[in-house]
Amino acid sequence: MTGRGDSFSARDSARAWVVVAAAFAALFVVFGVAFSFGAFFGPISAEFETGRAAASVVFSLTSFLFFSLGAISGPAADRFGPRPLLLFGAVAFGVGLAATAGAERLWVAYLTYGVGVGVGVGCVYVPIVAAVGGWFVRRRALAVGVAVSGIGLGTLVVSPLAARLIEAHGWRMVYFGFAAVGSAVLLASALVIAAPPSGSPGASRRTGAAIRTPAYRWLYLANLLLCLVLFVPFVHLPTFAEDAGVGPTAAAGLVGVVGASSIVGRLVLGGVADGSGPLRAYRISFLLISASFALWWIGDGLPTLAAFAAVLGVGYGGFVALSPVVLAEFFGVERLGGLLGVLLTANAVGSALGPPAVGLVVDATGGYDAAVVVLGLLGLAAYAALLPLGSRSEQPACKEG
Repeated sequence: MTGRGDSFSARDSARAWVVVAAAFAALFVVFGVAFSFGAFFGPISAEFETGRAAASVVFSLTSFLFFSLGAISGPAADRFGPRPLLLFGAVAFGVGLAATAGAERLWVAYLTYGVGVGVGVGCVYVPIVAAVGGWFVRRRALAVGVAVSGIGLGTLVVSPLAARLIEAHGWRMVYFGFAAVGSAVLLASALVIAAPPSGSPGASRRTGAAIRTPAYRWLYLANLLLCLVLFVPFVHLPTFAEDAGVGPTAAAGLVGVVGASSIVGRLVLGGVADGSGPLRAYRISFLLISASFALWWIGDGLPTLAAFAAVLGVGYGGFVALSPVVLAEFFGVERLGGLLGVLLTANAVGSALGPPAVGLVVDATGGYDAAVVVLGLLGLAAYAALLPLGSRSEQPACKEG
C-alpha cells in the first residue's frame, strides 16, 4: 500500500500492526543513535579540546531541530502521508552522520550532526507517531507504546554498543558505520509505512483552533518545563558517572538503563492509561521524572545512578508514549501530526537549553549538586502545569468511538 487507506475497518488490523513494526525499527535507529551521544561526548570534547558546555551544544542543536521540525513535518504528513518525509529523513540522517565523521572543527560538527541528524529525526518521529495513532482506535495506547518502545530499546542497545566500538575503532569510524546502517533501515521502513485510513469518525478541531484552547496551552507549558530537565542526563550522566569512578562502558550503559526502563514505562503506564485514562498516567510519568533527580543528587556510585536511570526511564517512557495519546483524546486524530509537531516545539526549546545550561553551571562550579536540585524542582513545576487539565471545561471536544 502506498497511499491512504480507504476504510475504517483497516484500523486495528493486521496491516496496522505491520506499520507499528516498521515504526519500531525506524525509531530504534534514529533515537538509538541520537541518544548515544553521551558515549561520544567525552571523545569529541577531548579531540576538539572544548569544555562540557561547548560540546553539549552538538546534542542540544540536534534535539532542538528534531523537535522543532515537527511543526513542519507533522502538518506535511497530515497532508501528504508519512512516506515522503521518511525518505527525506533517511537521506539527511545518513549524510549528516557521515559528514560528522569527517569533521575537523567543532563548529563543522555543529552543522553536520546538528542539521543532518536533527533534520533526519525531525522528518521521522512525528510522521511515524501520527501515522501509528491514526491506524488505531481501540488499541491506540498499546500500539503507540509498542512503536515508541523502539526508542527505549535503541537507547538500551546503541549507547553501550557505541562505547565499545569507540574504544576499538574511534568515534569517527563508528559514525560512518551508523550512517550506513541507519539509512538502510530508514529506507526500508519508509517503503512499509503508509498513511492511516482517512475519514476518522467524529469531527476534529482544526489545528489552529485546538492550539488556542487552554488545554493545549497547559500541555505546552508542561512539556517545556519537563524538557528543560529530561534530556540533561542523556548528555551529562555518563561523564558524571565517570567522574564518580564508574568505568566508561558502564557509564555509557546508564543511558541504556534509561532506555530499558522506558520500555517498562511505556507498557505499564500504557496499561494505566487504558484503565484510568491517559491524563492520569501522563501525570504519573511527570512525577516519576521529577522524583528521580533525588537519586541523582544522592548518587555517589553505580548502584544509585542506575536506580536514578531506571526511575527516570519509566517516567520518560510514559511521557513519550502518552503525549500523542493525550492529544488524540482531547482533539482527535485527524490533525494529530500537526498538533504533536507544534507541541514538540516546547520539547525543542527545553532540550536545547537544558544540557548547555547545566554544562555552564558545572564548568563554573565544578560540580552538579546545584544543577540537579534545580532540575528536580523544574520537574515538579512541569507536573503542576498538568493539574489544571481535566476540569469540565477542559474535557475533550471530540473523541473517537
